[in-house]
Amino acid sequence: MALDWKNLSFPRQILPVIAVFGLLAAAYIITTGLPDRQLAEPERAPPRAPAALVAAARVAGSGVVEPSSEVIQIGSALSGLVTRLKVQPGDRVNEGQVLFTVDDRAVRAQLREAQAAIAEARASIAEAQTARATASRQLELYRNVDDPAAVSRAEVIRAEGEASAANERLQLAQARLQAAEARAGSAQTEIGRLTVRAPIAGEILAVNIRKGEYVSTMGGGGSQPFIEMGQTQPLHVRIDIDEEQAPRLAIGAAATVSPRGAAERQVQAKFVRAEPLVVPKRSLTNSAAERVDVRVLQVIYELPETDGLFRVGQQVDAYIAARDTQK
Repeated sequence: MALDWKNLSFPRQILPVIAVFGLLAAAYIITTGLPDRQLAEPERAPPRAPAALVAAARVAGSGVVEPSSEVIQIGSALSGLVTRLKVQPGDRVNEGQVLFTVDDRAVRAQLREAQAAIAEARASIAEAQTARATASRQLELYRNVDDPAAVSRAEVIRAEGEASAANERLQLAQARLQAAEARAGSAQTEIGRLTVRAPIAGEILAVNIRKGEYVSTMGGGGSQPFIEMGQTQPLHVRIDIDEEQAPRLAIGAAATVSPRGAAERQVQAKFVRAEPLVVPKRSLTNSAAERVDVRVLQVIYELPETDGLFRVGQQVDAYIAARDTQK
């Protein structure tokens, strides 16, 4: 039977059909849009206490791996262009090894000028010494003449004046030599300051300059250090203990440390020291339950050799035995 489109009624025939299709579409969307409620392993393993401390009193904290010397930030005593960069991140350097040099051409020109002045002053000293010796011999000769009429008084006075003048020229030349040597020493000191060397033996952690860049001694508070280095054999870890838990901490006890997200890889760290000053918390773990408006006691531990398990700047979780508060 043919459908009579002219006699169709929208509210009685078309609208119910649209409603049925709408209900079917809603049922499909709801069915396919339900969240996946299957249980899955967490992407990152949560920290867990070691077996020895599971049933014992303990204190937990988070920390950051650092060099045993702490991070040393290398700067420059003088501003200028970097002409040589001798290290890269990961390099191991000895104490006194050159890290980078700043343009020293102007200072070396001053050194050459001072060295030329030194040579000139030494020549003047030699000339003045010769003149003084000649004048002294001439004066001595005049004074040893037996016949007073053979040498006039005027000649004796002239000889005395020449001897005195020669002596003064010698003193002036010696003073010029000292001044030139002082300028040369100052230039050599400046050249030494333009060569930045490693203060200790250690590993280069970061290099934030490049050859040809201008380094300034007037960097702002937010500027990066030119080079960061430290002694990474052994590594230390700086653990933050909440000030509320600090009285319970057994100072001197070993710590069980694991990398963040790898709770199954635990190592025993040896106590080094506890910092005497309780400081505001700066190392954040980004946990939703973490408090940031607290002060912490920082405890330093030495990590064992673990073949790359820990690296400088890495966050760790730590558990430390609590002391017996009943005593």
